[in-house]
Amino acid sequence: MMVTRVAVMGIIVENLESTEQLNAILHRYSGYILGRMGIPYRDKDINVISIAIDAPQDVTNTMAGEIGALPGVNVKTAFSHVIARS
Repeated sequence: MMVTRVAVMGIIVENLESTEQLNAILHRYSGYILGRMGIPYRDKDINVISIAIDAPQDVTNTMAGEIGALPGVNVKTAFSHVIARS
């Protein structure tokens, strides 16, 4: 039985050279991603991305750690209190 939690990740990409690596990470975790919205903020030369995810908490934390380790990329995660068992 797998226990999952719904979460939202907010990602700010200040170094656009990290975009390819970010997309590779998101692709690896795509099975857990419910939806993704990306907003290029051209006036500030950054990208703002939000990800909705339903995954075991350790998977979500690992994903956030990999994303946060990219140069010029910041990530914050908010977890729901809803826990699902499948």
